[in-house]
Amino acid sequence: MRKWISILSLFTCISLRAQVATTDSLIQFSGLVMTSDSLMAVPYAGIWSLTRNNGTTCDYNGFFSFVAAKGDSIRISALGYKDQVFTIPGDLTDTRYSVIQLLTRDTIFVAETIIYPWPSKEEFRDAFLALDIPDDDYEVARKNLDREKLKDLGEAMAMDADMNADYQTKAIQQKIYYAGQYPPMRIFDVFAWKEFFEAWKRGDFKKE
Repeated sequence: MRKWISILSLFTCISLRAQVATTDSLIQFSGLVMTSDSLMAVPYAGIWSLTRNNGTTCDYNGFFSFVAAKGDSIRISALGYKDQVFTIPGDLTDTRYSVIQLLTRDTIFVAETIIYPWPSKEEFRDAFLALDIPDDDYEVARKNLDREKLKDLGEAMAMDADMNADYQTKAIQQKIYYAGQYPPMRIFDVFAWKEFFEAWKRGDFKKE
C-alpha cells in the first residue's frame, strides 16, 4: 500500500511541475502585419502556431494578439503575400512579446491573352460589312420629333401627377358650382340641338 502511495505522489509531483513549467512558458503574443514595400497594414492575415496548432486572424488594421508559448514557431500568411515563419525566443523573461512582421508581395505575372469575338478574319470581315452604324445626333433627334411618333407617345402616355391634380380640382369645382341642384344635361340643350341640325344640313357627317 505504501508503495502505491509513493508512486502516486511521485506522478503527482511530476504532473504539477510540468503544469507549472507549461504555465510559465505561456506569453501574450501580439503584433502588427504590414507590407514590406509601403508599410501598409495587411488586413485579416492568418497567424498560426506550428508548435501548438492554434492561432488567430488579424483585424482590418493588421493587428493580432493571442496566447502562445516561448519557442513556438509562428507562420503568418495572407492572400497575395509570401508566407513568413519565425520562432518566438525561448529565453524570454517577460510574459508579453510583440513583433512587427513585414510581408513581401507574391505577384504572379501571366502572359497576355486577347479574346476576339470572331474565330476567323473572314467572319470578322462579314460582320464588319453587315454592321449597322447608328445614326448621328441630328438623325436621332429628327426621328424622335416625328409627328406620328409623338402622337403615338402622347396617346399611350398616362396622366402624370400634375394632370391628375388639375382634373380632380376641376371636378371638385364643377361639383361645388352645381351644389344643391342638378347639373345641366347637354341632351336637353336646345342650342346644342340647333348646332347639330345645322351641321347635318351642311353635310358635316357625310363620309368623304
